[in-house]
Amino acid sequence: MVRSHWYEEFEIGSVHRVGERVITLEDHLAFCHLVGYRVPLFLDDAAGRNTAYGGLICPSHLIMSFSTSMTGALFSESIRGLLAIEGARFMAPVRPGDTIRTEVEVVAKRTTSKPEVGVVTFRDHVYNQHDQEVFRNDKIALIAMRPLS
Repeated sequence: MVRSHWYEEFEIGSVHRVGERVITLEDHLAFCHLVGYRVPLFLDDAAGRNTAYGGLICPSHLIMSFSTSMTGALFSESIRGLLAIEGARFMAPVRPGDTIRTEVEVVAKRTTSKPEVGVVTFRDHVYNQHDQEVFRNDKIALIAMRPLS
């Protein structure tokens, strides 16, 4: 069970396993419908077989969205804003039926001129069921300090 952390609790170099999810065909199609993707590679397995991917693949933003939702518990009480997303990289296709998991590495942190918040850089690593990294990005977030009791 992942719990929310305050700025002081995030240690550079620490890694937090935050979630795992099977991407069902229903998830995949619902996401494509919701955002309005009309790309045959995402909707038609026959069209996908005519590409280098050899079949239907999930849109990159579906992977990013599901991964981001997994990270929420790690700072659900302490996040005060997302400042940037940097270095997003999709390294391998993900298909309906794959299981993805997200691990969050703390790569940097610094205080700010405001004593109630700091800035933390999180690197999300997303792996498939074969432990292959399929997506990675850095999220720079404003994270609250632990409230005074």
